[in-house]
Amino acid sequence: QVQLVESGGGLVQAGGSLRLSCAASGSIISFYTMAWHRQAPGKQRELVAAITSGGTTNYADSVKGRFTISRDNAKNTVYLQMNSLKPEDTATYYCNAFRANTHYWGKGTLVTVSS
Repeated sequence: QVQLVESGGGLVQAGGSLRLSCAASGSIISFYTMAWHRQAPGKQRELVAAITSGGTTNYADSVKGRFTISRDNAKNTVYLQMNSLKPEDTATYYCNAFRANTHYWGKGTLVTVSS
């Protein structure tokens, strides 16, 4: 079992930056693919960024060049650095851990970008 707790969300103006953190407990995440997903009101949840246990990253086209996912296995924590934020980035952001066909999810942190 993996417990995930997100933090770092909030209200920011367009063009600003935020860094989200996802603290994991219950298991060592170094063996997991970790990801950030987001869900805007009235929309489906979508993958934002992912990082494998080997450090390979993948990003949604809408955030490439603006967002960076990273992991600190010693701290059992994953980060999402978000720069040049846009109003369309407004959503609840969820941390996800995936391994052996099993997904674990955090409860999410709200990011609101004002224009």
